[in-house]
Amino acid sequence: MKKMVAVAAAVACASLALVSCGKKEAGASAKAGADANNKIVVWSFTDELDGMIKNYFEKDARFAGKYEITYSLTPTDQFPNKLDPVLASGAGCPDVFALEDAFVRKYVESGLLLDLTDVYNEIKSDMVPYPVEVGSANGKVYALSWQVTPGALFYRRSLAKKYLGTDDPAEVQKYLCNWEKFLETAQLLKDKSNGACYILSSTGDLFKPYSAGRKDPWVVNGKLTVDPLMEDYMDMCKTLHDKGFEGRVGQWSEGWFAGMKGEFKDEAGNDKEVFSYLLPTWGLHYVLKTNAPDTTGDWAMCAGPVGYRWGGTWVGAWAKTKNPNAAKTLIKYVATDYDFLKAWAENTGDVVSNSKVVADVKDNFSEPFLGGQNHYAEFAEMSKTVNGKLSQGTDQAVEGLFGEATAAYVNGEKSKAKALEDFKAQVAAQLSLSY
Repeated sequence: MKKMVAVAAAVACASLALVSCGKKEAGASAKAGADANNKIVVWSFTDELDGMIKNYFEKDARFAGKYEITYSLTPTDQFPNKLDPVLASGAGCPDVFALEDAFVRKYVESGLLLDLTDVYNEIKSDMVPYPVEVGSANGKVYALSWQVTPGALFYRRSLAKKYLGTDDPAEVQKYLCNWEKFLETAQLLKDKSNGACYILSSTGDLFKPYSAGRKDPWVVNGKLTVDPLMEDYMDMCKTLHDKGFEGRVGQWSEGWFAGMKGEFKDEAGNDKEVFSYLLPTWGLHYVLKTNAPDTTGDWAMCAGPVGYRWGGTWVGAWAKTKNPNAAKTLIKYVATDYDFLKAWAENTGDVVSNSKVVADVKDNFSEPFLGGQNHYAEFAEMSKTVNGKLSQGTDQAVEGLFGEATAAYVNGEKSKAKALEDFKAQVAAQLSLSY
């Protein structure tokens, strides 16, 4: 989860970077019982995978002493540049590697990954569908994930009581259950606060929820497609901006974080309140809790206007690995094993992708930061509405350009028609996609 915050400020449109773990080498010493067929080279951008291997896999009686694993960690923003050349040349390739949401589809669609369909078929009845959809292409599964990262709307309880008369998640959800109600509530917050309360600090928070609701992905039959919902997104951002419903700061900016702490100031230096943030599972633990610890207990979460996801880590293997069985054994363990995932969920609070595990642990959580609300059970329910079939390898590049077009429109630099026209032309020039 920590690595997703790092990726957040690196991806141009709805998610960009934070902290990188720094590069380090972490290799397990040779195991007495390991042979040449049980050697696994693992590359990752997240230290989570290293912890899974050292603290769980290598200590599990079923596997202890049987595998020799060499682990290499590279910062997220450098990871594809390290992986791409070796996959292209076939020299020096790792056997197993982690793949972040921002670039997982690029590799799933590449034809360079080991087919994991047999691993999936053994456990498919217990897997949450969307991570498998993201990791699949042409009817085969090439990457699996141990987690789900559904998104929610996090709001300040004190502001909900002040302006809506209740902080109960079920009641607050009624004010935010669709985009029409969301806009009405933005107006209500402004009116009741005399302009002091914004529904969001940044319109950037809206991108993932809107893009999740599309009917079509960005590329259909080789052509760029702008789903009508993305034009609605542009209009929503423009409305919030022009009517003073949002704080006019960018995601991951100083102002964005200030709003979490109750320290937001507008462009004129006036104090303002920020009612809510749209964030995924890891946003609770690694964004809100770490940046606004003094607000503990004054937050709650609800589903918001639409189900969506943001971030996540998948695990795949090189198609030509010399040790496919060992690679599959490790991937099967971290992405599907019931005993491991149950322990991982209980020890970390990570919302896992095994629905049986989720069912068995979801009622055992109470989050003090959310005033005792069971975030795990809420996220488990939200994960059921996520569609993983929209993801494509070109998303990161296309969405970066779309973010620029939306900003130009919202800030009054271009008309909506001109912004879309320029966006399509840029995509055609940079990605060779017609429209």
